Amino acid sequence: MAKMEVKSSLLDNMIGVGDMVLLEPLNEETFIDNLKKRFDHNEIYTYIGSVVISVNPYRSLPIYSPEKVEDYRNRNFYELSPHIFALSDEAYRSLRDQDKDQCILITGESGAGKTEASKLVMSYVAAVCGKGAEVNEVKEQLLQSNPVLEAFGNAKTVRNDNSSRFGKYMDIEFDFKGDPLGGVISNYLLEKSRVVKQPRGERNFHVFYQLLSGASEELLQKLKLERDFSRYNYLSLDSAKVNGVDDAANFRTVRNAMQIVGFMDHETEAVLEVVAAVLKLGNIEFKPESRMNGLDESKIKDKNELKEICELTSIDQLVLERAFSFRTVEAKQEKVSTTLNVAQAYYARDALAKNLYSRLFSWLVNRINESIKAQTKVRKKVMGVLDIYGFEIFEDNSFEQFIINYCNEKLQQIFIELTLKEEQEEYIREDIEWTHIDYFNNAIICDLIENNTNGILAMLDEECLRPGTVTDDTFLEKLNQVCATHQHFESRMSKCSRFLNDTTLPHSCFRIQHYAGKVLYQVEGFVDKNNDLLYRDLSQAMWKAGHSLIKSLFPEGNPAKVNLKRPPTAGSQFKASVATLMKNLQTKNPNYIRCIKPNDKKAAHIFNESLVCHQIRYLGLLENVRVRRAGYAFRQAYEPCLERYKMLCKQTWPHWKGPARSGVEILFNELEIPMEEYSFGRSKIFIRNPRTLFQLEDLRKQRLEDLATLIQKIYRGWKCRTHFLLMKKSQVVIAAWCRRYAQQKRYQQIKSSALVVQSYIRGWKARKLLRELKHQKRCKEAATTIAAYWHGTQARRELKRLKEEARRKHAVAVIWAYWLGLKVRREYRKFFRANAGKKIYEFTLQRIVQKYFLEMKNKMPSLSPIDKNWPSRPYLFLDSTHKELKRIFHLWRCKKYRDQFTDQQKLVYEEKLEASELFKDKKALYPSSVGQPFQGAYLEINKNPKYKKLKDAIEEKIIIAEVVNKINRANGKSTSRIFLLTNNNLLLADQKSGQIKSEVPLVDVTKVSMSSQNDGFFAVHLKEGSEAASKGDFLFSSEHLIEMATKLYRTTLSQTNQKLNIEISDEFLVQFRQDKVCVKFIQGNQKNGSVPTCKRKNNRLLEVAVP
Repeated sequence: MAKMEVKSSLLDNMIGVGDMVLLEPLNEETFIDNLKKRFDHNEIYTYIGSVVISVNPYRSLPIYSPEKVEDYRNRNFYELSPHIFALSDEAYRSLRDQDKDQCILITGESGAGKTEASKLVMSYVAAVCGKGAEVNEVKEQLLQSNPVLEAFGNAKTVRNDNSSRFGKYMDIEFDFKGDPLGGVISNYLLEKSRVVKQPRGERNFHVFYQLLSGASEELLQKLKLERDFSRYNYLSLDSAKVNGVDDAANFRTVRNAMQIVGFMDHETEAVLEVVAAVLKLGNIEFKPESRMNGLDESKIKDKNELKEICELTSIDQLVLERAFSFRTVEAKQEKVSTTLNVAQAYYARDALAKNLYSRLFSWLVNRINESIKAQTKVRKKVMGVLDIYGFEIFEDNSFEQFIINYCNEKLQQIFIELTLKEEQEEYIREDIEWTHIDYFNNAIICDLIENNTNGILAMLDEECLRPGTVTDDTFLEKLNQVCATHQHFESRMSKCSRFLNDTTLPHSCFRIQHYAGKVLYQVEGFVDKNNDLLYRDLSQAMWKAGHSLIKSLFPEGNPAKVNLKRPPTAGSQFKASVATLMKNLQTKNPNYIRCIKPNDKKAAHIFNESLVCHQIRYLGLLENVRVRRAGYAFRQAYEPCLERYKMLCKQTWPHWKGPARSGVEILFNELEIPMEEYSFGRSKIFIRNPRTLFQLEDLRKQRLEDLATLIQKIYRGWKCRTHFLLMKKSQVVIAAWCRRYAQQKRYQQIKSSALVVQSYIRGWKARKLLRELKHQKRCKEAATTIAAYWHGTQARRELKRLKEEARRKHAVAVIWAYWLGLKVRREYRKFFRANAGKKIYEFTLQRIVQKYFLEMKNKMPSLSPIDKNWPSRPYLFLDSTHKELKRIFHLWRCKKYRDQFTDQQKLVYEEKLEASELFKDKKALYPSSVGQPFQGAYLEINKNPKYKKLKDAIEEKIIIAEVVNKINRANGKSTSRIFLLTNNNLLLADQKSGQIKSEVPLVDVTKVSMSSQNDGFFAVHLKEGSEAASKGDFLFSSEHLIEMATKLYRTTLSQTNQKLNIEISDEFLVQFRQDKVCVKFIQGNQKNGSVPTCKRKNNRLLEVAVP
């Protein structure tokens, strides 16, 4: 029996209401109660139609595992319980399958979890899209851009330990298969004022603390920094350490992420140098000094900090010091220089720090975009993820809160418009009559702020550009004149009489009634923050820096491109950015995530209803629910609707074989639901009131209980019948086995009796036969005994006779033997005296040699070829034998040692042998190279991504890859180059970029020259007239001279069958272009220790001083 597929729904096992559209009754109190009930049961996600509400749990929940990703993959949006993965999957499938560009808008106040929500969206998309080496690399770069931007753009605030202090919009680009190709990041309004000043209980940007905590002592010394936070004025000390945050580990994570994204080492180093310069700017302090004309001038108290900043940034100290003390104003052809007092100097210092960090952040975003942008030019599908600050209402609201709330007004406007548009499109698509929906249109508030004629931003820009005395009070006075009659603008200084006696409205403030509520703005600082002024002297000083990154951050400082036009204000720049963002969002299908912060303590399990109520109001969530419920509160496709409620009608239960719509029509007619409560679309059923849906759910629940009872009844009957049949079958089996046992027992008794009778009869017969056999045996034994006695007597008589005869024969033989011996001794005695000495000598010599070989067997030395031990010879006459035996044994153990070598080891020893023949007793450097193994590939080109282009450009096997110093032909100075030797060519490449500078075929190499001294200089002579010899011969210096010359010699010999000439002389000629230069090696005392130096003496002599 096939396993039945288990289907689920948003309505199954529902805690509270999973979709706020179904909430009944709908008001602010029930809305908050529903959120709290779900939050208490760890259900942090709730829907408003297709909008996801996310409540920050302030702890880790087991709902983001790979198994959860697979659960929500390719599932209907309402099929499972609310989750951010459901919205991510819906957006990704719409982009992949329906070719619709998507955008995901994540909003909420600081600490609500916007950044984590954007990470979850990106991680889900990365998990469900395609696989492959290139795709995985793109996904990894997109994901690793987050740690870099968080380090430089996030900070600890009183509301959030990792608060984004900038707005981020990322466009992720996909191909037609849905695989990521790259991305583009846009940033909005970095809170650069945090660089110089932080509110109490908050920190500066993370990167400052991570650098001081995680950098090595060597790096800190190089950046001229100290690990103590208290040494820097720009770092607040009351919250420098954050519980649960490891700044040192985060610093390592950021550096690793920068490497993955594609930052080169020198770029990372330059970025850290700029960060260090910003930190040290805060330590510059000024003192007043009176001039002769009576004006006050500022002077730097301690120039040591200024000196270190100039060393870091390669800026002339006098130029930067003057920029902090004077300000030059240009008007057409005139220049006026004025001194800065102490307050103005501090303003200039802080303005420079803010601009330097802000521009560095923008450069980082652009640099990341260069790395993650799509490389192909094919048509792309785009998914945008917007992580931007939510609506902010503080005790003191300034310019930053004003433009942040302006951005949220625009987002609310587009949210309402796109939501209504989406509803209207679905009604038209399903052929449902569209009903006009009344809602609050906040366009009037947006117009109050952004109107080009009399909008607040336009008047702020006009006031900033106006000549004369401009202050925040004059700006407020202008607002009072222009906006006094606007219904959403309130000011106590305006002519409107209703606010004259409002004590909640201070004189230096104005109030705007936003869609989320009234916000009181302190006008102080509006003009300065909108101007965002950086003195031109500081811009020009930065442009003059020898630091390439800093110079690129201040292009306006170039004197050749002086632009007297005032730069755009911060407000106008942000307004243009928001307009571009809105235009971009309107071209995409929107998806919304509304993040809510449950409490201000950043603690788990705490739900502050008043705080949540405040956020619900300014996010406009109730307004959103009312828009969704203005027509039909619930809609569902016919197939899942019929599948869920088919058990409520006999005609559709258990299986409906017709069209799904017909089944739903029969079902609703059977249930007698009023016609005005629902409508049939083309593919969906639309239910007007949530009560109708809950009525269906109650009927379904009751019906499921009835079906469960029926199933239990049938099951119990089946179980009882099965038990009875089993008992009946068991009784039959037991009776059969009892009868069988009784018959078997009776048969065994009969069989046992028969065996006893048979055994008695057989025993009687056997005993009778045995008695007869014994009698016959006794008769035979008696005859045998008599015969044996007779035969024994005869044998003893014969034996006695034979012994007597043998005794007589033996006596004769003994006498004859003695006689023969006597005759032989008499005959031999005359020969023995003549040969006795020779025989004794030969016998003695044989015994000595035998003893010698036996002793040598036990005294043999080890089998090591370098073991010089050998036993001493015991006798002088064995000297030649002893030496020959030593030679034979040494040859034998050398052969045994050689047999152990692999092919690679043989090649190494052949190269070492070749080096010995070429350089032994000729080159003083040779003895130090004997113990060093010839590695060849000193640069791991195949593993280092820095040399990827160089590796791709070379198709041959690389024999040598080493960094050498190439001697300049003009002045004798050295330049680092990568020296590559392949089977056919000799190549030189740039060490930093990996670009190939020269390529010389081995057939064009004629000779290698070097000195006999202990140096690494060598010259490679090229064939005259060859293309490679156009610039002349090469002169190099290397720490592995012996190895490089040997490998070059062997490779040339194997490829050209000609031996390469190796010249060893303390003077040799080198061809430099059209001139021949003599390279001469001399002994000299070196200033830099034991390193040889090269110096061009004249046009014909290059002198190398060797220690």
